[in-house]
Amino acid sequence: MVHVGHAEPLGTSAARLNWLRAGVLGANDGIISTAGVVIGVAAATPSRTAVLVAGLASLAAGAMSMAVGEYVSVSTQRDSEKALLEKERRELEEMPEEELEELAAIYRAKGISDDLAHQVARQLTDHDALGAHAEAELGIDPHDLTNPWHAAWASMLAFTLGAVLPLLAILLPPPAWQVPVTVGAVLLALFLTGTVSATLGGSPRGRAIARNVLGGALAMALTYGIGSLMGVTVV
Repeated sequence: MVHVGHAEPLGTSAARLNWLRAGVLGANDGIISTAGVVIGVAAATPSRTAVLVAGLASLAAGAMSMAVGEYVSVSTQRDSEKALLEKERRELEEMPEEELEELAAIYRAKGISDDLAHQVARQLTDHDALGAHAEAELGIDPHDLTNPWHAAWASMLAFTLGAVLPLLAILLPPPAWQVPVTVGAVLLALFLTGTVSATLGGSPRGRAIARNVLGGALAMALTYGIGSLMGVTVV
């Protein structure tokens, strides 16, 4: 008989939007962090090898960090969901009538008449007691718990895709154009990810884009300044 606000199960459209938004933000992290590293190194040394090594190291470390962090986070959430489901299962076995009344009360609170609320609660309980009570009371679909491995791979892929852009932008142009091309490509990418994240979240686009672009520009400016100050000749 626990009443807990909970994230919607993965199967719902809201949850799918949350995952898509998380993917966009993961790509955003890959863009900004890798851009900061490669621009800082490029400011310190003209060596493409040094830039490549630093960029690849940043990509690998960032992608693994995202994957491990997401795996731990989702595993913790999944463990909590399982504990709540086990408690709900025990309550259904030990106090079925109280649980039935509680489910009916939830539907009454939504505006359904008392008789109809009891009919709905009874039919849903007869069909799938745990599923009906878990979704209504906890917001959990017991048949569709979030998979931590899926979350980890999705985060790793999103970060990697984002990180590839600044890495290519710094390596492909001639030396004189490396930093300008990278800055332009990164700011454009941040404009796009800001637009997508704002659209998915239903928030004002201008504010989201400004935060994204200004944050990325500041990160690149800081690392470029540090690289310039700490510049060394790499043999």
